[in-house]
Amino acid sequence: MPDTTPQPSVPAAYPPAADTRTLAIIVYGLYLGALVTAGGAGLAGVILAYVKRDEAAGTLWYSHFQNAIHAFWIWLALFVVGCALAPVLIGIPIIAVAFLYFLYRTIKGLAAAIDSRPYV
Repeated sequence: MPDTTPQPSVPAAYPPAADTRTLAIIVYGLYLGALVTAGGAGLAGVILAYVKRDEAAGTLWYSHFQNAIHAFWIWLALFVVGCALAPVLIGIPIIAVAFLYFLYRTIKGLAAAIDSRPYV
């Protein structure tokens, strides 16, 4: 007689790819939201990217979380430099470049995530 005792299910070590894809899209959405929330949503987005990056290791989604983290820190560094140099008028163009850089990396990443492609 075969053993018909139910076996306990083992939780998956990694979340399903669809969940990770959704989280990557949410990070990019938070980044776009940061443009109208004075950066608050962007801070939430970078925290989410840090939390989920290790779970996505070895998948194409890792590149999206890595991109989000790099885009945030590069934007922040350029923004701080721009603010420091604003009194000598060179800061305003630096802040504009920071804004455009952040927007470019976010939109490029979002388009790749929607198409289920890695960020390259």
